[in-house]
Amino acid sequence: MLTIIPTPIGNLGDITLRAIRSLREADYIAAEDTRHASILLRHLEISKPLVSFHEHNEAARSAELIGRLKNGFRIALISDAGMPGISDPGSRLIRLCIAENLYFTVLPGPSAILTALVGSGFPTEKFYFGGFLPNKSGQRCLELQRAVSRSETSVYFESPHRLVKSLTALVEIAPQILTCVARELSKKFEEYHRGSAADTLNHFLHRAPKGEIVLLIRAPSRDNKSKMSPGESLD
Repeated sequence: MLTIIPTPIGNLGDITLRAIRSLREADYIAAEDTRHASILLRHLEISKPLVSFHEHNEAARSAELIGRLKNGFRIALISDAGMPGISDPGSRLIRLCIAENLYFTVLPGPSAILTALVGSGFPTEKFYFGGFLPNKSGQRCLELQRAVSRSETSVYFESPHRLVKSLTALVEIAPQILTCVARELSKKFEEYHRGSAADTLNHFLHRAPKGEIVLLIRAPSRDNKSKMSPGESLD
């Protein structure tokens, strides 16, 4: 059996009891980064054979893991943080399990997407998750234009060294649209910075962003067409 196990996005205390049990019962643990996985496993006092499973070997490794599953082995799949398959390797292996009629289960657990969405204070009834914003400036601008035109909250992963570029592009499109930068979620220096795109850009121009980042863009409405300070209510 294959078990898809979400792992903490920062605080190791967020691992679930069911996830710990599944890791202990596994014959092999497939991990996006075996060095990173070793830190978690040492914390949990679990020692299991680790198999690397990342974007560069996902195709070949998926076929290999399918073979092990057919031979009756129990395999746990983890990524560096959060849910495997969401902007991380895993979906290919799951599709192969479905094609081969092999049983798998997905455990609930930590998610930077939902944590950031709820913590932003933006509407949660509907939202769009776009993964990482595109590297190329033209494609990035096009995606941000789409975000501004949507009727729901848009959620993206972003790297700290590209955040200012993305905010600069957003300011050129809609400087007063409401944004939230959720940073270092569940960690010691967790931060939610809320405000207009222009305010948020100014903040991070003077304070270099660090750590894991989720960028949220609220859909335009009569509530967010005017400038909002970081501490102002979103209701």
